[in-house]
Amino acid sequence: MPMKVDPCSQPSLMHPDDAIVKLLDQVCQLDESEMVQLPHALGRVLVEDLASSIDLPPFNNSAMDGYAFRYEDLAGNEPLTLIGESFAGHPFGGEAKAKTCVRIMTGAAVPPGYDTVQMQEKVTTKEDQITIEAPKTIGANIRYRGEEVKTGGKVLQSGTQIGAAEMGVLATIGVSQVRVSRRVKVAFFSTGDELRPVGSELAPGQIYDSNRYSILGLLGRANVEWIDLGVIQDDPEAIRAAFRSAAAQADMVLTSGGVSVGDADYTKQILGEEGEITFWKLAIKPGKPFAFGRLGKAVFCGLPGNPVSSMVTFYKLVWPLINKMQGLPQAKPLLIQAKLTSDLRKFPGRVEYQRGILSHDAEGQAEVTITGGQGSGMLTSMSLANCFVILAQEQGDTAAGSLVTVEPFNSVLC
Repeated sequence: MPMKVDPCSQPSLMHPDDAIVKLLDQVCQLDESEMVQLPHALGRVLVEDLASSIDLPPFNNSAMDGYAFRYEDLAGNEPLTLIGESFAGHPFGGEAKAKTCVRIMTGAAVPPGYDTVQMQEKVTTKEDQITIEAPKTIGANIRYRGEEVKTGGKVLQSGTQIGAAEMGVLATIGVSQVRVSRRVKVAFFSTGDELRPVGSELAPGQIYDSNRYSILGLLGRANVEWIDLGVIQDDPEAIRAAFRSAAAQADMVLTSGGVSVGDADYTKQILGEEGEITFWKLAIKPGKPFAFGRLGKAVFCGLPGNPVSSMVTFYKLVWPLINKMQGLPQAKPLLIQAKLTSDLRKFPGRVEYQRGILSHDAEGQAEVTITGGQGSGMLTSMSLANCFVILAQEQGDTAAGSLVTVEPFNSVLC
């Protein structure tokens, strides 16, 4: 019996891995940068290495609430006399003396002369006499000056995307503003007389303009400056004006629909007249049709019109381009093996990105369940899923219990 083949598969289809290599070769990092205040730096990409102007920590401090003392004074196993206290922001101002100790709080400076801290749970107090259970070593429970980073040490490198932890690191070393790459500007619009705005009534043959909202959500997660040009009617001059306007304002122009071989609309015609566009056929499901090129100085990406196809091709092809343009290194996706909970149908011929729910079975092993129907128009399959189940190009049907490759969604799709 001959092997079943995807009826939409063709020998000339480009593997998505090859496609992304070709795409990345044709875009460059933006060469413009700007200074932003720290509260506005979240999600931005550093364009310079940053070194610390201070030691971290800047002074010896206590790792817990307790008592600071000289380790050698425990040799006689006698109580120590409490002579003061050291609080965060209010250090002890006296001198360390033999057979004495100081009450100390977490983060407070360890007074000069004291070399060890014991947690408060391991001491006995009687008025000003403190009996301390000896810690294992001298220097216990002290965070030493410069043990994390010394003055001049690099804390963040160029190409780092600033997240919550990086915001804290910058604040820790006293940085109030940073130089970051300019946000990538992405202009997008939808075309079609059948599209109606959400909230309006649908006439026969009309649909709501949903793709534009999915794209808006994706762009919001990708940390770009987006320009929404709305819905453009199927009129050649209106489409031409939209492309020219988009290219004049943006680094990237993004559309969905109008890029497949059989499309009988004006989009492809106008693209050919206004820019240098190549129409690709990819060995990917969903999402075979894809267009790429330039409109003036702007990069153009034309996504398929089906909602899931549009999201999958954005995630696998457009998002890496945006990352490169804003100066982020290309990170390989996290891939894990998970047990399939039900039989799965697939024709050989294209790489498939089926939508799944990744979880763990009773033994703690990773398992994945397909989110029902996998049609390229079933957008709920993306909403229900937390991962892609990636099926190789020549892979066929897969039985329940088999191990499959799973790629959990990152923040772009969450």
